[in-house]
Amino acid sequence: MMIDKERFHTQEYEENDSLYGVSQDTIRELEEALEKGEEEQVRHLIAPLHTADVAVVIEYLSPTLQHDLIELLRPQFDPKILAHLNETIRDEVVEQLGMADIAKAISTLESDDALALIECLDKDQQKEILKAIPIAERVILEEVLTYPEESAARLMQREVVCVPGFWTVAETMRYVAEEKNLPEKFYDLFVVDPKHTPVGGVSLSLLLRQPPSTKINDIMMVDIKRIPALMDQEEVALLFRKYGLVSAPVVNEGGRIIGMITVDDVVNVIEEEAEKDIMLLSRVTESDFYEPLLSTSYSRIRWLVISLLSTLLAVTVISQFQETIEKMVALAVLMPINAAMSGNAGMQVVTVTVRALATRELGGSNMSRAIWKEVLVGLINGVVFGGVIGSIAAFWFADPALGMVLGGALIFNMMWAAAWGVALPILIDKMDMDPAISAGPFLTTTTDLLGFATFLGLARLFLV
Repeated sequence: MMIDKERFHTQEYEENDSLYGVSQDTIRELEEALEKGEEEQVRHLIAPLHTADVAVVIEYLSPTLQHDLIELLRPQFDPKILAHLNETIRDEVVEQLGMADIAKAISTLESDDALALIECLDKDQQKEILKAIPIAERVILEEVLTYPEESAARLMQREVVCVPGFWTVAETMRYVAEEKNLPEKFYDLFVVDPKHTPVGGVSLSLLLRQPPSTKINDIMMVDIKRIPALMDQEEVALLFRKYGLVSAPVVNEGGRIIGMITVDDVVNVIEEEAEKDIMLLSRVTESDFYEPLLSTSYSRIRWLVISLLSTLLAVTVISQFQETIEKMVALAVLMPINAAMSGNAGMQVVTVTVRALATRELGGSNMSRAIWKEVLVGLINGVVFGGVIGSIAAFWFADPALGMVLGGALIFNMMWAAAWGVALPILIDKMDMDPAISAGPFLTTTTDLLGFATFLGLARLFLV
């Protein structure tokens, strides 16, 4: 029996598409039900959706239908939806629901989820929310909020499973089964000494496979990674990635365990940091898609002004060679090639370098090696493209000397772009600035200026 592979894969994709996200058909049905006021149908369609998918629906709907859906969900509104919403839409939803309802919903969450939602709000909203939360939960959240933003303590959840090493597997299992104040989800148990310092860990999978009389001390893993409360969240993500961690204890300055970080929190950090770097390389923000017209325009104008200034500098350089260009018009046709090729080559290097800095693959002794490697890559690429483009120019304008000048300028500028593409992000990082947002504009400015200056300068020396 022959199988239509294309049809099979298409069907498989469609099924997966409906399994791992909200389908366009569902969104259309929700829109129709909301427009007709069919509340039961809306509840029926929303009920099976994950909070992330509900957030997608809310962002997709028009403002009027968004308002209607939030009002319908208000009695059983899941605050986890807020964590998946874009900042602009989230502010609108929070304003509609009101602080009292938001606080009531947040108080039902675990500490890390509650904190993540509170951090999404502005300072005044945070104060209102905390006032409305019961005192027991409020004390925990206020304590965590004293730690710096993007630190491990802000990422952790306070609920953690700690057991003494002298317990048996049977005692530990009974504790896990009967204790009511344990995390909703956990993967490891942490073994602590009398000072509540973590000395080891036991995974649930290992615990379940041991004889009941086995001591926890005998099966615990002593080489656990303890995360300082003040560690930056990027460092935490790198730690989880490097050692393949599922969870890890967070300790204060005295070494006492104060919480734990799980892999699902780290995945969010990795996604946020990667998205932020991608956005910064283009000098835009995540909220641009939802921001009002004038706000989006203003946020982009600031970077376009920098681009304009760099362009004016390039024009100034070109103006110094006006007589040279008038004597040889072919220069005006060819001079953008040098700047454009070098700028693109340099941005390739910047992207790789920023990524290497973010993952701590670049640093210390390998910096000079990385710079020399990129310079050699720039030389090789410059020779290849300089030869090709120089030959084209020589044939096009019947002037071999012109081709040689263009090729030589391109080799020099691509080598410069390669070296500066590594060195510039490193220097910016050393100054505690974000290389993702700063390196690009500086690099393109220098490659433009040098590109025009070297090509036109060599032309003045050897051609005119």
